[in-house]
Amino acid sequence: MPDIWWKADPQDLHRLVDRVSSVYVERSHLDRDENAVVIINKQQTVRVPAAMVAVMLLGPGTRVTHGAVRLLADSGTTVCWVGEQGVRMYAAGLGPSRGAGLLHRQAWLVTRPQERLAVARAMYSMRFPGEDVSALTLQQLRGREGTRIRKYYRAQADRTGVTWNGRVYKAGDAFAAGDDLNRLLSAANAALYGICHAVVIGLGASPGLGFVHTGKATSFVLDIADLYKAEYTIPLAFDLAAQGLTAERDARLGLRDLIARDKLLSRIVTDVKNLLTPEGTAFEDSEANLLWDEHLGTVPGGTNYASNADLSVQGMTDNHIAIIGPEIDETQSTQ
Repeated sequence: MPDIWWKADPQDLHRLVDRVSSVYVERSHLDRDENAVVIINKQQTVRVPAAMVAVMLLGPGTRVTHGAVRLLADSGTTVCWVGEQGVRMYAAGLGPSRGAGLLHRQAWLVTRPQERLAVARAMYSMRFPGEDVSALTLQQLRGREGTRIRKYYRAQADRTGVTWNGRVYKAGDAFAAGDDLNRLLSAANAALYGICHAVVIGLGASPGLGFVHTGKATSFVLDIADLYKAEYTIPLAFDLAAQGLTAERDARLGLRDLIARDKLLSRIVTDVKNLLTPEGTAFEDSEANLLWDEHLGTVPGGTNYASNADLSVQGMTDNHIAIIGPEIDETQSTQ
């Protein structure tokens, strides 16, 4: 595999959907030059207009200046700190849109039982193509999904000759399962959660507002990841086990290569948007500084609605910590 550091050249930045594009960078330094992000490493220097990029994925060995991050933030670009080739996400900044339209749409759907059920059914229908699940209850859908996955595990075991004794795992403990195959499954799934998390954050949706899963800060991430496990992580784990590759790194690298090969990032973006905003759905996603009002709906923000506001009454005083470095003496720095 060639030792590439740039996921795509600027002229080849792939459109995910609408205005969403992503750039992956590793083993490089990011700085700012006017309205461009400059990526520098030992091989080359590349300038990328910040407005072209919706999601900047910063991989291992990446250094970034404050000026570059500020430019990306001002351009509405998500900055995600991720593992190698975008597998696993450790932290993220703002989404590509400063509007909260998609988040409001998601919250509206998840807080209304009928609408939430419709989205959940749409998620299950993606796993049963060509079948009508519109009249099935969630209990029936969960049962059918369990049967499907059980059969799929057995089919993969027959295909690869790897012994399968059932799924066993414990969150946060990769070695709780006791056998290599289950550990590979856990590692591959964790990597898949990372890339789905990065997409959800990048689109401005909430990772915690799930439709099938609930109660976790990543419930929606789990919903989305479940759409791809039978296609990616399960067969990958069986293939690796059959080859005697049983390290967690093997699962992460294997999934990384599949994600790059199939352009899975683009597919996840499309699926998330189709689930939350089906064709024909209209929603407002423009940036607006407004305050909610129970009678008027909204009122303009950035306005002091008191004639003599005393902020100290609200505890807004100088009781905070600021860490400021020394001023730079430009005359000395140039000598």
